[in-house]
Amino acid sequence: MSENPYQTYDARILEVKDLTSREKLFTLRFLDPEVEAKFNFKPGQFVIVDIRGFGEFPISICSSPTRRGYLQLCIRKVGRMTKFVHKMKEGDVVGIRGPYGNGFPMEKMEGSNLILVAGGLGMAPLRSVLWYAIDTGKYENVWLLYGTKAYEDILFRDEIIHLLKHGEAMNCSVKLAYEVESPSCIYLEQGFSDRVCKGVVTDLFRGEEFDVNKAYALICGPPVMYKFVIRELLDRKLSPGRIYMTLERRMRCGVGKCGHCVVGTSVSMKYICQDGPVFTYWDALSTRGLI
Repeated sequence: MSENPYQTYDARILEVKDLTSREKLFTLRFLDPEVEAKFNFKPGQFVIVDIRGFGEFPISICSSPTRRGYLQLCIRKVGRMTKFVHKMKEGDVVGIRGPYGNGFPMEKMEGSNLILVAGGLGMAPLRSVLWYAIDTGKYENVWLLYGTKAYEDILFRDEIIHLLKHGEAMNCSVKLAYEVESPSCIYLEQGFSDRVCKGVVTDLFRGEEFDVNKAYALICGPPVMYKFVIRELLDRKLSPGRIYMTLERRMRCGVGKCGHCVVGTSVSMKYICQDGPVFTYWDALSTRGLI
């Protein structure tokens, strides 16, 4: 976008949609048509949202680069900044700079099967991958294994239900695990008994067969989830180099200057903002403290 990594561009909020009681989906468009035309990103990259006179924070892009003309961010209300943003309305203007980070290697994975494993808010960055894969049609099959606490916490609920019903026609298979039982979850499970269950996300691997020589796994979720999902994938003989994780929780300034995202030792040191936020499991094995 610019030789100056700190360059901020104004974007107008076109729509604000409640996804859950804590998450909202913000749809934005750059005010400058030239900036809008030039802005491009990879699934897995992130931007810095700048609220003038108040502060800024990093957030992953959850829309697909195949869908031009707007940018979508899923923002959870957790602190001072995000509480302020949740009060903003359609027509308000924010600053956007980026995109930052490496993103997922989508070109490298073309022609392969994609196994997307999401937990909770981790569905947001993987949504970008999901719709990119479906829109381009460059991938053999796509599996989405999504673990959530309760029906009310399902992000992009309408899209998930639509893909449960019609995903097979798009070479996309969606499976959903929930922890808290409710009439809505029971109804979903009755309608899709082979793809919806009470349990944790690793339960969704049950009954699935993947060609590990033609598959890549992409993971995003709470820190505790990585250990068990990676163990499941390794037990299935998936190479550590084919397991990608996005560590978006550790992002901060975006340009590696603040030092908050540094992990590792002098032997192997990583800046999450610059070297990531997407890493392979090989990276995690060689860099202490990465996950």
